[in-house]
Amino acid sequence: MEFQYFKLEIYIPETHFRALQKALQQVDAGHIGNYDSCLSYSPVTGTWRPLAGTNPYIGAQDEISEEPELKVEVCCKAEKLEETIAAIKAVHPYEEPVINVISLYQTGI
Repeated sequence: MEFQYFKLEIYIPETHFRALQKALQQVDAGHIGNYDSCLSYSPVTGTWRPLAGTNPYIGAQDEISEEPELKVEVCCKAEKLEETIAAIKAVHPYEEPVINVISLYQTGI
């Protein structure tokens, strides 16, 4: 089965949310029917430990960090997936941003 839509889950500091929102709009992510810029976000707490050789945006090597973040959820068409991921990475401050890509059978029903 070939999927036409994907849902992306993006974890990002709240300080970068508006830049992400604009980047997603520019690549037409979140376009559902006669609406665009559709996404949802909710506060979460992220934890991580930068390992040797990293250059963390927040935190220090070998120490566990815990920070508030936003979980942003947005849909995009399969043909726009790579462009959307590139747009996210262009505005995301993390060295290794978490971008989960989930296949959707249908959307906007």
